[in-house]
Amino acid sequence: MTKDNNHKKDLACGVRVIETEVVGLQSLAKSLDDNFPAAVSAIHDMKQERRGRLIVAGIGKSGHIAKKIVATLASTGTPSHFVHPGEASHGDLGMVMKEDVVLMISNSGENPELSDLMAYTRRYGITLIGMTSNADSSLGKHSDILLLMPKEPEACPNGLAPTTSTTVTLALGDALAIALLERMDLTPEQFGVFHPGGKLGKRLMHVSEIMHRLEDLPTLPKTAKMDEAIVLLTEKNLGCVLMLDNQKKLDGIITDGDLKRHMSANLLQKPVTDIMTTDPITIREDDLAVKGVNIMSKTPGQYLTSLIVVDKDDNVSGLIRLQDCLQIGIA
Repeated sequence: MTKDNNHKKDLACGVRVIETEVVGLQSLAKSLDDNFPAAVSAIHDMKQERRGRLIVAGIGKSGHIAKKIVATLASTGTPSHFVHPGEASHGDLGMVMKEDVVLMISNSGENPELSDLMAYTRRYGITLIGMTSNADSSLGKHSDILLLMPKEPEACPNGLAPTTSTTVTLALGDALAIALLERMDLTPEQFGVFHPGGKLGKRLMHVSEIMHRLEDLPTLPKTAKMDEAIVLLTEKNLGCVLMLDNQKKLDGIITDGDLKRHMSANLLQKPVTDIMTTDPITIREDDLAVKGVNIMSKTPGQYLTSLIVVDKDDNVSGLIRLQDCLQIGIA
């Protein structure tokens, strides 16, 4: 087969696999019934009463999917742990408490490795949520709440490699996680508690965490002259000078750009009120820092490199700069 033919065949295969899995997802969306909110309620009530945790178990490919579901649930505020069914039979059953809820995942519902954990939930009255495509399987029959997945063809041409089934399982796990998130009314700030590191953590930082504090800013009264403002601009090197009254209320701001626009022979003798902008855009110190980046980079007709930060009483409390935000990865 020529290289060109291989290229066409590979492309067609990629499209076919994705389209096959899309059909599976569409069938899943149509198949959801009252058992889905029942599962959400069982997990949510467990968490609300601080009784236990969600234990997720699966073997083989279902085990890999189970670990991802655990990670998603934990990161959205639902205490979750993965228990390997094989290890459960050799002592890890001790990790499962009567107050827990168990989510067991098996496409066939007949994996022998699941039997001991399944029997354990039945013995101690632990709520068992089954996620399978076979309602007549052992898992299907013994589950307190059955999340039945549609039987759609795998994308593998031999119909063997778990592809559509794992994609559907992963999507159903995501649906559970987001439904629980919405039940809890999880805010971006609360979400940030679980994501303090990496890109997501940076996007969830507050303005107050990255701003230059008021005591470090160049400030003058509005009675000052431009020679004083230029000296402060040079000394502080923050690109602006703020004019404040005695109560820390903002009267105006002068930026490096203002100097360029008003350059003249008598600039030094001019009062700052001749140059300053009296209604600059501000941001609250409890806003997300990414909001500040969006304001500075997307305000129509303006090129902003900094924003004045105010508190709940509209007193100036600091300054954030676009340069600083980009340097620490907030974008």
